[in-house]
Amino acid sequence: MEKIFFTNRRDQKLAGVMHLPTSAKPRAYAVFAHCFTCTKNIRAAVHIADAMAEQGIGVLRFDFTGLGQSEGDFADTHFSSNVDDLVDAAAFLSDHYAPPKILVGHSLGGTAVLCAAHQVPSATAVATIGSPADAEHVLHLLENDIDTIEKEGIARVKLAGRPFTIKKEFVDDLRSQSVRERLGALKKALLVMHSPIDATVSVNQAADIFVAAKHPKSYVSLDDADHLLSRETDSRYAAQVLAAWANRYIGDEEKVQYPKHESDSVVVHADNADGFLCTMNVDGHTMIADEPENYGGSDLGPSPYGYLSAALGACTAMTLNMYARRKKLPLENVTVTTKHDKIHAQDCEACETTTGKIDQFVRSIKIEGDLDQATRQRLLEIADMCPVHKTLHAEVEVVSKLDD
Repeated sequence: MEKIFFTNRRDQKLAGVMHLPTSAKPRAYAVFAHCFTCTKNIRAAVHIADAMAEQGIGVLRFDFTGLGQSEGDFADTHFSSNVDDLVDAAAFLSDHYAPPKILVGHSLGGTAVLCAAHQVPSATAVATIGSPADAEHVLHLLENDIDTIEKEGIARVKLAGRPFTIKKEFVDDLRSQSVRERLGALKKALLVMHSPIDATVSVNQAADIFVAAKHPKSYVSLDDADHLLSRETDSRYAAQVLAAWANRYIGDEEKVQYPKHESDSVVVHADNADGFLCTMNVDGHTMIADEPENYGGSDLGPSPYGYLSAALGACTAMTLNMYARRKKLPLENVTVTTKHDKIHAQDCEACETTTGKIDQFVRSIKIEGDLDQATRQRLLEIADMCPVHKTLHAEVEVVSKLDD
């Protein structure tokens, strides 16, 4: 995560946080808009941004004017100013990272996203979470103070236990919005997510959004989640679904071209211009290999030794589970952690080689289940019998030839 600040069109400094993937360049960028009177640090916003970053999508979550760490007075803001802040956040991404392809909004933030979408031409996908179809829906939160606001032009109200100053301009602005009319002309893929038991924004609002929009559109039920998605499992589920759905619409500029499938073979292709990057087809399964950035690569995929370590770990886990099934042992699961290194031969007590360096794989095996110590020790011995382990210890011949 990176703390950032950007200036909106009213010359106010808005505070935000960028969530970026740790292992590769983002495949796309998104802007996240928080709920009414919330901040960028609401639990759902953090969890959703985190989970989307894990899926390779960079996310900017920020505080609207007058909220959180952003400058300005909340009393001077309204729904239209929130829409402006969203567009300004998208412009900041375009200037400093890349134009956003995904707009995500929670509650009233989702309604704002629907209104801002036509001003963000780079966005190809829009998602709402627990959002009302009409901006003025939030007026029900002010129902005890509406008369005072209408008569006196201003009132101090309590929202979610916190005091806020609401002006008549705020109410008038909400009533002037025509969100549903804009939905028909959205011309972007839409995902509507809502909980059927949402007590703050009825699921009927989600139905209204979905009906008013044109295809492509999708709906996902958040089952028993509350309005704020306060449980981490709910917010992470929403983010994972969102990221998977967005993959269809973000249109990666650099589409990976994998080699053709050859039965019982591993085919690896590498363009010299791509540095260490390799694309592979492993008997029909496609994947990428690369080197870490500190070795001159782009870190877009595991290194060759990473794959070799993975092969040893996977083979070990498969072998132990197969043995446990055959012997009817109460083994529940196996976790294998494998690390590869180069060590001096003289530091290896069991090696015949005494000079230079050798490859060392350190394999840590975690076995869970109601097993006694003798059985666990036996499983450790069985681990050394996995085929990949045997291959690494056996005499191996590699035959190379030019393929015309």
